Amino acid sequence: MTGLAYQCTPLHPSLPPLSPPCLSPLPSFHISNPPSLFPGVFCFSELSFIIEPSDITVISKDPVVLDCVAHGQPPIIIRWLRNGVRLAESERLQFLSNGSLYILEARRDGEGSDGGFYQCLSQNKYGAILSQRSRLTIANISPFVVQPVPLEVTEGSVARFTCQVTSNPPATITWELDQSTLLLETDRITVLPNGALQIQNVQLEDAGKYRCVATNIGNRVKSRKATLSVINQGRPRIIAGPQNMTASLHYTVVLECVATGNPRPIISWSRADSKPIDVFNARVLGSGNLVISDVKPQHSGVYLCRATTPRTRNYTIATANLTVLEPPSLVERPESQTRPRAGTARFVCQAQGVPLPRITWLKNGEEVHLNGRIKMYNSKLVITQITTEDDAIYQCVAENEQGSVLSLARLIVVMSEDRPSAPRNIHAETISSSAILLAWERPIYNADKVIAYSVHYMKAEGLNNEEYQVVIGNDTTSYIIDDLEPAWNYSFYMVAYMPMGASRMSDQVCQHTLEDVPLRTPELSLTSHSPTDIQVLWQPLPTKLSRGHIWAYRLSYRTAADATVLSVELAQNNTQYLLGDLQPDTVYLLRISAATRVGWCEPSSWTSHRTPKTSSIKVPPAPLLQQLEPLNCTSILVRWQASPGSVVVQGYRLCYHEEGQPEQPSIQLQPEDTEYTISGLNPRQKYQVKLLALSLVGDGYQADQTLSTPGCVSIRDHPVAQPPAPDHVRALANSSSAVYLRWSRPAFASRKVVSYTARCTPVGLMNVSAIRYIQTTNQNVVIQGLEPNTRYELVVRLHADQLSSPWSSVVHQRTLPRPVVHLKMEPEENNLAVTHYTILYASQRAWLAGHWQILQREGSNTMVLLERLEPGNVYLVKISASNLMGDGPFSTTVELALGPGPRHRGKSPRHSDSGSSSDTSGYYYHMDQKSMTGLMVGVCITLACIAICALILINKGRSRYISILIFFIYCFMLVVNVFLATSNRPLYLFVISLFQGGSNLVISRTGPVNGSNRGKRWQFFKRERRNTNTSQVKSSDGNLMLLESLSSTSILIQNKNK
Repeated sequence: MTGLAYQCTPLHPSLPPLSPPCLSPLPSFHISNPPSLFPGVFCFSELSFIIEPSDITVISKDPVVLDCVAHGQPPIIIRWLRNGVRLAESERLQFLSNGSLYILEARRDGEGSDGGFYQCLSQNKYGAILSQRSRLTIANISPFVVQPVPLEVTEGSVARFTCQVTSNPPATITWELDQSTLLLETDRITVLPNGALQIQNVQLEDAGKYRCVATNIGNRVKSRKATLSVINQGRPRIIAGPQNMTASLHYTVVLECVATGNPRPIISWSRADSKPIDVFNARVLGSGNLVISDVKPQHSGVYLCRATTPRTRNYTIATANLTVLEPPSLVERPESQTRPRAGTARFVCQAQGVPLPRITWLKNGEEVHLNGRIKMYNSKLVITQITTEDDAIYQCVAENEQGSVLSLARLIVVMSEDRPSAPRNIHAETISSSAILLAWERPIYNADKVIAYSVHYMKAEGLNNEEYQVVIGNDTTSYIIDDLEPAWNYSFYMVAYMPMGASRMSDQVCQHTLEDVPLRTPELSLTSHSPTDIQVLWQPLPTKLSRGHIWAYRLSYRTAADATVLSVELAQNNTQYLLGDLQPDTVYLLRISAATRVGWCEPSSWTSHRTPKTSSIKVPPAPLLQQLEPLNCTSILVRWQASPGSVVVQGYRLCYHEEGQPEQPSIQLQPEDTEYTISGLNPRQKYQVKLLALSLVGDGYQADQTLSTPGCVSIRDHPVAQPPAPDHVRALANSSSAVYLRWSRPAFASRKVVSYTARCTPVGLMNVSAIRYIQTTNQNVVIQGLEPNTRYELVVRLHADQLSSPWSSVVHQRTLPRPVVHLKMEPEENNLAVTHYTILYASQRAWLAGHWQILQREGSNTMVLLERLEPGNVYLVKISASNLMGDGPFSTTVELALGPGPRHRGKSPRHSDSGSSSDTSGYYYHMDQKSMTGLMVGVCITLACIAICALILINKGRSRYISILIFFIYCFMLVVNVFLATSNRPLYLFVISLFQGGSNLVISRTGPVNGSNRGKRWQFFKRERRNTNTSQVKSSDGNLMLLESLSSTSILIQNKNK
């Protein structure tokens, strides 16, 4: 592709002037829609190639000219490179005035060979660009690598001779019979493009001495002679099956298949993946050879040649894998960018081809030097903390064995001194296994001019980790990064942006995500060493899949005919296990699951394995099947070694099938084969591969292994798309602490199990611990443990095929206010004496963590005091009764809410001894220092009055003393009651009355109950009780219990009838 370089003319007054605008008549590059951060439009002049060198083949000692003509603002300097090394001009190598390279005499052999890859480098004052590669080939031909061998065939059968040479350019193959050119005038005789000679329906006159002749533009060679003998007819068989082939794009491929038999067999072709053979580009040559012309990537796959005896069901199959090589092509090209100093530039370059192209980057025609600021992640070039030296032309080079392709982009660095200072006080806090909350403070300098922030994060462990960037607005100082991998350390830093520049990097912070359950189970490898055992092997999960430290494996197995599952748990350091005492000739199903400290992952699907038959005949042991290797998203490489043994192996049988799909036709392999490529598979699917050895005495033991194909980076016909987000998200408040969330699964094709993650965040987040993540496979979930009367933000995302969707649209829901709790106690039996009671109570947060406080009281007690409670919390209580027969069930859990704490700071509640129940028959309250002072003043006044009354008694008489004494006592009691009634001090007590028999608590929303006892005993609380709530509870023996909230931190439960 033609490359371009560009010159900038700044339009902003603060920028320094560059060179004059381009006046060239050639097409110019124009940036549309420039970034809003930089108020300027830039145009550039060209640096391009008019003519680039192309591939050429010459004869040794012939002259060679490689053309290269560049266009741009002069002066332009042209240099030449061979195999990446710069060439120096000499007598043999001359640089012409137009930029072309002239080689006086091409050399072929030794270190001085002129063959190789040539490129020209064009440079002017704006930068440099590199041309595409051209290959110079010096014609040569080697002696025969494969010589024809003598044959002895039956009359009417097929004869086949082969020969092979190494030639560049490819040689033309002809044959001679008895030193005369073999005439191809009959349909019986065919010469394939690869040089093979086939003679169908051999006749007696075909006998003789055959020789192969190879010719190219530089030379001609002849092979040894091979004799063809024609004899009587024998049994039918395939004498030449198709071979695995690798072909370049648009070449012609011949898959040979020759079979002999009586009657003559019929040959047919098919594909192992059941796809139809391309009828437009494929044809049958001779009696059964498949010729595919102009091969394309879709022609890759496994081809099956089937030879069938007419009017019978007898057939033989031979297979071959065809791999079509494809030169690189760019799927995504880098784009020119304008960035401020200290900013970040990202150039993306994505290519496809077979084999997968290798990506390299050039800066002004030279390879980019990677360092701490400049990194390459896969095919992406990232430049951070940009300096003026980074202003250059960058080229992406994608190359493989089939060729190369280039694309260029320009980086322009904008200078600005009026930059903001960096964000400060960066703080990171872990939320879950995939989310971290990042908070910061605004810059000190130019904070009012900041228009955006960028968050940069990457894995803190390992080398060459990819850095990710998120741009957010200037209206926030916190952000949740929720696409992280579990159990990883991440480093974070931030940059502040203003219209004309970016700040420096902030300080870096590191934070670790939590562990999670493993994403996937290990792949199993199964082998039997005897008819009664199965050897199970697996590889440890990589870190990305384990999502934490694996601490256990669970291996489950059963027979195909029995649903009873047996399991065994193994420690984390185990990678194999021998199942013994099994039944011979039985199909067993096996699966495995793995666990971290968080929990177990979903078990794998069942993998089948048949144990061998019990027999006195010694058959070949199972081949040593090595770990399956995915070559790409549609191909798997199978490797094995022959097991040591005395049984002669006649071949191998390979079978494979996709999980949940029927088994593909078995593939017969030769005894010398040790590897095979399975292609035409589906991406992101699990496959089971079976391999066994064949012998004359019978089939050998079977080896099984499973493997999941990876996802494709880029497939033209089947692009891998991110699944859509869940839709129709609805939320409904269930109670003061729970919200019901439901959604619908979007319409997309996936046979994998779909799971969901729901996120619940309080609006106006202040504490990371309030964020909740819930994972489920259902399309609804109840989120519990929420705060009453609080507005929450809820979103859902979908997980399928190891991909995650974006978060759904946001819905908001407010939890209900804290309800008034009314309790009713219904007895179960009245005729059994209660020996003791068990009371469990916990705050709502402790209840979510599973922590209960336990109290036990004798059956004769009817009240218990709970101390050391926290104001403003919701407490959950449940009770059970026990007798001589045993413990009864616990009641329904009831929420009891305490109001906010006292307004006066530094006042600690008084805590009574809860171990004594005999002192809890009355009511308990707390008096602080103010209350006690008032009481003491009242007592002192009363004592003074008593002293006065004594003096009056001495002087006035006894009757008058009694009246005055009664009057002052009445005044004293009045003062005390008035003080206690108006002080409004909290009582840090929580009293529960216990009643024999009943243990079932029923929540109902009834109105207040007015009790006579309450009015008689607590008249001085009358003012405070106007806003309190009461509940009624009925015990099993018919007693009525009152539950009353006395203050912000006390709830009283009392027997009304006692």
